[in-house]
Amino acid sequence: MATQQGHQAEDATKKQRTFLGYLALMGPAFVVGAWQFGPGNLTTAVQAGSRFDYTLVWVIAVSTILMIFFTDMSVRLGIATPTSLITSIKEHLGRPFGVLAGFGVFGITLMFSVGNAVGSGLGLSLVFGGSPVLWTVVCTAAVALVLAFRNVYGIVEKALLVIVALMAVAFVASAVVAQPDWYRALEGAIPSLPAGSEILVVALVGTNFSINAAFYASYGIKEHKRTRTDYRDITLVDTIPGIVAPGIMTALVILVSASVLGQTGGEATSIGALASIFEPLAGPGGSMLFALGLSGAAFSSMIANATAGGTMLSDAMGRGAKAGSPAARIVTGVILSFGLIITLSFQSSPVGLIVIAQSLTVLIAPLLGVLLIIMSNKTAVMGELRNKWWHNLFAVVGLVTIVASSVRLITLLLG
Repeated sequence: MATQQGHQAEDATKKQRTFLGYLALMGPAFVVGAWQFGPGNLTTAVQAGSRFDYTLVWVIAVSTILMIFFTDMSVRLGIATPTSLITSIKEHLGRPFGVLAGFGVFGITLMFSVGNAVGSGLGLSLVFGGSPVLWTVVCTAAVALVLAFRNVYGIVEKALLVIVALMAVAFVASAVVAQPDWYRALEGAIPSLPAGSEILVVALVGTNFSINAAFYASYGIKEHKRTRTDYRDITLVDTIPGIVAPGIMTALVILVSASVLGQTGGEATSIGALASIFEPLAGPGGSMLFALGLSGAAFSSMIANATAGGTMLSDAMGRGAKAGSPAARIVTGVILSFGLIITLSFQSSPVGLIVIAQSLTVLIAPLLGVLLIIMSNKTAVMGELRNKWWHNLFAVVGLVTIVASSVRLITLLLG
């Protein structure tokens, strides 16, 4: 009887869902996507297109698919667990694992903060002129102001949804203007490893298959108090589009880079250089479109990165799992300050700094991936939302990919 009533309630919920109701489910995965789609992501994509033409598009396709599965695991954990993800890990796997996860994510957010700070200054200087360093300071201060509001997560989520939409328009328009060779782009979806591309492939994996960002999805689900009856709709209107959107935009950056450089005969290893080469092909408007996309990516990623790092480290320390908790605000400030200080201290090679910082994230990601897989397979925690065999298949493939990237990175750094 109780089961029948439960099914009736679920059916009623589905029937009552309106268009606005579906829109209301959007958010957590788009925050995840905005976090992973930052200046480091764009810089590595520009290098992939400029140095290796269309041949590394496949890395984005594979990374996006794997990212969907890990984000989905986090979403289900956010629905099923009565407490936050890190707190649940402490309860079921032991406190050391939860603390290690929180500090691991904090370490990753510190690395991402460097790329965000560098990219924000570069992007805004391309749009408005002036010193990139000055704009880095201005952007960091603006993000700190946004995160000072009481309802931090709600403000962040709404802002990022708008920014992601604007970025999508900018990069789609750039691709239309650049007119890439779509046949060769499809050929690039076939895996290959050009000589000298190893460190760049690791960086692309680190930015596009961002397990730390997927890990944070459960916190957004908890903020919204989503239930099991919401799961299917969340998958269709939030999880899949929220992760696919940055994947498509990253692929477009590779295509635009390869196409523009092929038509102009120029060379570019940075977004700024690409924007300047883009101008002869599309005029000042084309260059501005690309610069606006970079600015949006930097600002959105900076907000999401600082918010997520602050929230999860606060949770690991037992100081609250909300973005607006005092401990989370303090850690958020530390993350923003770290990115600003490192950027001001190492101005000579910002692009190299971004690539190295993004690559290093894969050293911490395997731990987070293992924890997500273990927790998602616990029947006592998940119930009917427990991983199915195909979830575990893609989870293992993803874990092997990120471990292989970590091993390769260590080999390259030591060699």
